[in-house]
Amino acid sequence: MTDRVIIFDTTLRDGEQSPGASMNLSEKMEVARALQALKVDVIEAGFPISSPGDFESVKTVAQEIKGPGVAGLARAHAKDIDRCWEAVQYSDRPRIHTFIATSPIHIEKKLRKTPEQVIEIAVGAVQRAKGYCDDVEFSCEDAARSDRKYLCKIVEAVIEAGATTINIPDTVGYSNPWEFGQLIGYLVETIPNSSKAIFSVHCHNDLGLAVANSLAGLKAGARQAECTINGIGERAGNASMEEIAMNLFTRKAWFGLECGIDTTQIYRASRLVSSVTGIQVQRNKAVVGENAFAHEAGIHQDGMIKHRETYEIMTPESVGWKGTSMVLGKHSGRNAFNKRMKELGFDLSQEMMEKCFEQFKVLADKKKDIYDADLFAIVEDEAHTFPEKYHLEYIQTTSGNTTLPTAMVKILKGDDVLEGAGTGDGPVDAAYATIRRLTETSSKLVHFNIQSITGGTDAVGEVVVTLEEDGRRVTGRGRNTDVIVASALAYLDALNRLEFKREKKVFAQSPTTP
Repeated sequence: MTDRVIIFDTTLRDGEQSPGASMNLSEKMEVARALQALKVDVIEAGFPISSPGDFESVKTVAQEIKGPGVAGLARAHAKDIDRCWEAVQYSDRPRIHTFIATSPIHIEKKLRKTPEQVIEIAVGAVQRAKGYCDDVEFSCEDAARSDRKYLCKIVEAVIEAGATTINIPDTVGYSNPWEFGQLIGYLVETIPNSSKAIFSVHCHNDLGLAVANSLAGLKAGARQAECTINGIGERAGNASMEEIAMNLFTRKAWFGLECGIDTTQIYRASRLVSSVTGIQVQRNKAVVGENAFAHEAGIHQDGMIKHRETYEIMTPESVGWKGTSMVLGKHSGRNAFNKRMKELGFDLSQEMMEKCFEQFKVLADKKKDIYDADLFAIVEDEAHTFPEKYHLEYIQTTSGNTTLPTAMVKILKGDDVLEGAGTGDGPVDAAYATIRRLTETSSKLVHFNIQSITGGTDAVGEVVVTLEEDGRRVTGRGRNTDVIVASALAYLDALNRLEFKREKKVFAQSPTTP
């Protein structure tokens, strides 16, 4: 058995199924290039049958990304598998990933088949996929709640049919490390032809054990881990790629496993995914959270001063963390700006660098000191702007404990000018009430979050909002030193995303997945 762990990243597929986290093609390609820089082994680029947009994104990733293998997901249906191959065939290392549910409740209630019929369908799907490419992955959806003997039976059959990777998902996050590790060990040891395939783990985080379960599976004999950047995904999310990778690196002597991830690219990939999805990383998140390398307790600080390893088991630099060191101000020139951007790992075109520098100068006029986090925010704003149907021309608000909060807003909609005023329970509510009336949107605000990107009273405020319309959600983001302006920008960004999706008809939902 090899000691090399295959990192199968499903940020673009399972991660994108997080509510409101859908990405357009350019954003998906940015994330795909970040995964390429991370040196993940396989990128699951999407679910080609689910929508024309998903098909195009998988196809484009397959065409443009070199190095990692590119996989597409397909149900155990002939049309799904055919469509998947049409998209992934352009990759140097194409993979078809097909699946069917194997737990009693899914077989009886969802599939309404007999266990024998499910095996027959699974074998047929693998054989059809094998006709297109050698690299075929089969997943037993809801494997953690499946009967072990039945799992052995269906896995043996699909390996015989040609599956080269067998994925054992904990689809609903039900298992625990002891139980899941035993399951993987049992399958590897019991199935007669298990040595002909690589076993994989795909764990969800409903009980907060996705990473622990994944590591237990790897320790028990699995050699592929399916995961996402920042652990994003349906419900409570997936196993976090950065946490799995850093466990394997930091505790290499314990696990005895190799991993090909370039860990210095982790922080930047985390920031990118957070930016394009609008899903913020919690401050105390392992590896990439803002507090991951912060030490406030006096005894910890004393230990760090005397010897760094007293309270730090990995270095910030090992994951590409640059901290928030103050480096630039309003008198900094273009050369200093360009140099720092390159030090932060940005490889920007001349046009994009110039746009970012212009925004830097605008920001430098508003605040005294520019931090690395501010520079990340500038790049994210410039790179991830949606086509603007609505553009904020100006906003002016009045509020106070003895004043009725009022907002005056002017929005450009193409050549049309939308202008008006409104009141509300606070300046943000007044602004949003006015914007809703002017744009005549039927969407509902379901989430509002505000935080500062850096410290200080002149910090850039970041606002993230989620809008819902016809059962579909989008996330918008806005940044400004004025939090009211940031709030308005975030709301209009979300409305622009709704318009983009409506025009492109990319509201198709993916079928149930592992």
